[in-house]
Amino acid sequence: QVQLVESGGGLVQAGGSLRLSCAASGRTFSTRGMGWFRQAPGKEREFVAAINWSGGGTAHADSVKGRFTISRDNAKNTVYLQMSSLKPEDTAVYYCAADKIQMRRGLDPATGSFDYWGQGTQVTVSS
Repeated sequence: QVQLVESGGGLVQAGGSLRLSCAASGRTFSTRGMGWFRQAPGKEREFVAAINWSGGGTAHADSVKGRFTISRDNAKNTVYLQMSSLKPEDTAVYYCAADKIQMRRGLDPATGSFDYWGQGTQVTVSS
């Protein structure tokens, strides 16, 4: 089992930055890929970024490329999402998630690949 707790959300002006953190409990964090997803009101949950279990591979949605960066610290059981140049359309609840498969080869950003989810943290970007 993996339990995830996100933090770092808040209200920020357009053009600003935030760093989200996701702290994981359980002994399998370092063997699971991690992802960040977001859900805006009235919209479906969408992929934001993912990182493989070793941290050697990442993927970012086109909408956030060049602005957001996912990283992880396996010694701290934590995954991060550094967000910069934020836009009002980035406003959403952000969720972190852990891959259902340990030591997966490559990355699979599909929502269905993730079995463990945090409760979410709100990010609001004002114009």
